[in-house]
Amino acid sequence: MKKHLQPEDYLKKILTARVYDVAVESALEPARNLSRRLHNKVLLKREDQQPVFSFKLRGAYNKMAHLTPEQLQRGVICASAGNHAQGVALAAHKMGARAVIVMPITTPQVKVEAVKALGGEVVLHGDSYSDAAEHANALCERDQLTFVHPFDDPDVIAGQGTIAMEILRQHQGPLDAVFVAIGGGGLISGVASYIKSVRPEVKVIGVQMSDSDAMARSVAARKRVTLGDVGLFSDGTAVKLVGEETFRIASQLVDEFMLVDTDAVCAAIKDVFVDTRSIVEPAGALAVAAIKQYVAEHRTRGETYAAILCGANMNFDRLRFVAERAEVGEEREALFAVTIPEERGSFRRFCELIGTLPGGPRNVTEFNYRISDAQQAHVFVGLTTHGKGESARIAANFTRHGFEALDLTHDELAKEHIRHMVGGPSPLAGDERLLRFIFPERPGALMKFLSNMRPNWNISLFHYRNQGADYGRILVGLQVPKSEDKAFQAFLDALGYPCVEETGNPVYRLFLRAPGASAG
Repeated sequence: MKKHLQPEDYLKKILTARVYDVAVESALEPARNLSRRLHNKVLLKREDQQPVFSFKLRGAYNKMAHLTPEQLQRGVICASAGNHAQGVALAAHKMGARAVIVMPITTPQVKVEAVKALGGEVVLHGDSYSDAAEHANALCERDQLTFVHPFDDPDVIAGQGTIAMEILRQHQGPLDAVFVAIGGGGLISGVASYIKSVRPEVKVIGVQMSDSDAMARSVAARKRVTLGDVGLFSDGTAVKLVGEETFRIASQLVDEFMLVDTDAVCAAIKDVFVDTRSIVEPAGALAVAAIKQYVAEHRTRGETYAAILCGANMNFDRLRFVAERAEVGEEREALFAVTIPEERGSFRRFCELIGTLPGGPRNVTEFNYRISDAQQAHVFVGLTTHGKGESARIAANFTRHGFEALDLTHDELAKEHIRHMVGGPSPLAGDERLLRFIFPERPGALMKFLSNMRPNWNISLFHYRNQGADYGRILVGLQVPKSEDKAFQAFLDALGYPCVEETGNPVYRLFLRAPGASAG
């Protein structure tokens, strides 16, 4: 029968782990802005600043440092599409060993090139991690390579545990809890093993995505649970089945498990950026998202928390999504579908109402509208908020003033798709002219536009999204009679905003212009 390592065994392994040939002792930095907002001290363990931008090289190197010369000569192999692959490749390069890295064929090219740059031999196989792992095991047997597991190995666990050793050495004062992201469980197993041996009063809190919660479910069920599917936003923690050893350790030593959602993680990525000017990957922000959630649930003040920023291998093209969802995740932005009467002046009345909402004026972050009905107009509106829970009150206020409103702040369909799809051709949009404006991002800019319009000119389309700059780009459809072209030009000249007319644009003809309408 296999003898399980005890906490004292792991303590010894962590204290003697060999990681610093490749890893650095990462900084433990105060998150001053976040601490001020939460009224608790938040410390950030900067594993995102390791040579491969992740903690994974600690465990990989420690595992390989314990191999025999004969094993190193034959080489090592792993299956990974991310940070573990780079950790193994770097460790092997440092030791002069061959490293075969099996990656799914769906792996982004940037990660494939990063592994190759470190000297790894990349083998692309299968559509998923499971396919890659199966092929890696077959190659391992065929070529007599040593498999370096990403999490379920005592030497890997001990290597990751050196992070906790550093935290307790770097921070001598009170420490109430350490928050740790969980994928397969290697990081939290190492962290919990060390902390519970040295400072058992410090809580160890594991954090998972709500759609990738294999460890939390397994601990609750008292046996390992295999998830049928996992969310891929936080790809660094997207594990369907946790390890045997990591499950055993986490079940015994982790104080609490927390689940966070995508919007909360996006908001946490922004929080980390505000304090550090660094961008962590979603897995790297899980701990920060959980600290915010923990403070909100327990209403703590004056406590000290450490968050392990476990990685920063973010694909650049995901930043657009993160930025868009961060405001909603923090509930600094609320989204609504508002119905207004399709009559002259109602658009302006609605804008005036926005400026007089209880609690002070709100900035408009988004406005999408397309004329579609002779009686009613449906607009998609985004507004800044002053705190959580305001969206329902704002919607009720709109309704009280005659503008029926639906709160979409927590509606996944609206946030991910509908906000980009409002519009289409409309038979009611006769004499429409389409213009792109650049507005100064300051109070009153929109009202200046509306106030200078002639009463018989109707807004038939409006699209605006705050881009965080000092100017905004707005697309407007205006129904202007042909006989008033000169007056319209005079209006544009007096307005003074940079403008490009797009009425003749073929994209407008295909997707937005009313059938049979003139191109102008």
